[in-house]
Amino acid sequence: MQLSIAILPGDYIGPEVMGAALPVLEAVLKRGGHILDYSTHPVGGAGIDIAGKALPDATLAACSRADAILFGSVGGPKWEKLPPAEQPERASLLPLRKHFKLFANIRPGLLPEALINASPVRPERIARGIDMVCIRELTGGLYFGQPKRTTPLPDGDIEAVDTMIYRKSEIERITEVAIATARARHKRLLSVDKANVLECSVLWRKTVAAYVAEKAPDIALSHLYVDNAAMQLVRDPAAFDVLLTENMFGDILSDEMAAVCGSLGMLSSASLGDVKNRHGLPFGLYEPAGGSAPDIAGKNIANPCAQILSAALMLRHSFGLHAEADAIDAAVKKTIAEGIRTADIAFGATAAGTREMGAAVLARL
Repeated sequence: MQLSIAILPGDYIGPEVMGAALPVLEAVLKRGGHILDYSTHPVGGAGIDIAGKALPDATLAACSRADAILFGSVGGPKWEKLPPAEQPERASLLPLRKHFKLFANIRPGLLPEALINASPVRPERIARGIDMVCIRELTGGLYFGQPKRTTPLPDGDIEAVDTMIYRKSEIERITEVAIATARARHKRLLSVDKANVLECSVLWRKTVAAYVAEKAPDIALSHLYVDNAAMQLVRDPAAFDVLLTENMFGDILSDEMAAVCGSLGMLSSASLGDVKNRHGLPFGLYEPAGGSAPDIAGKNIANPCAQILSAALMLRHSFGLHAEADAIDAAVKKTIAEGIRTADIAFGATAAGTREMGAAVLARL
């Protein structure tokens, strides 16, 4: 198989972790007899510096020609004085999601037994580790709803407006993704909302309940308000399996999930939609869950595992290369189990650098 990929490293630690991930991706594909055809393009702050905007036209064109996007991280203090709509994350990730209709974000939360001490949760509550996944609706809700404005008022005050909008059809299509995910795991699905306050959440709960009852009576469905879900996620994360959330709630809860799993540096994600690539599989954008981490950029200390595991998700979802994806997952777990870890998961032991961690995973493929 020939894999055409658009590589968008981004800003600060983005190029560093991408540099550690690409040799792993190249090696596992070469071993399987596949051809990797990739090109690298600026995005985020790098896009602003080079082309004057966070998502340059040439970058978007390259993404459109590719089968998938492997994304790094964007943003940072260098561009924080720009108007909000022009800042790296808002002006690159959101347009990419909208352009390619990437409505489903899949973010696994995995804490292997070898990393239990990295979690802030009491060890006895997570004795067998943590294994969950968050399915987040990605193109609706407050982040995309219109009108969206900030207006000076006649009395001198200032009013800001964001609009939350959800349609039944949007809720049903993300529920279908959650059902498929639950069926591949333990057939348990938790839907998160705020139906005691928000009209959108009332529709969310009714739609999810009716859709699961009709389409997937084999799935055990439960519901939690988002504030309770946040509390339970800290209290007993091992009890969670598949979470289904709207856009903003998923953004918040999946970062909390990362914290209880020990480090943002370990969490990958996939953003998928209805668009197919030339192999007839979902076109997707794959990226680490963490940000660009300006404070540690250039120091060779960032954890590249989330970027490496995002590449594995890409092989699985956009190319159907499950054996190669499994090989990468296993190599990361083996590296960690053997005590080779970056500073965020080293527990005071001698830490490996970004490049050294990537090389260790590569050696264990």
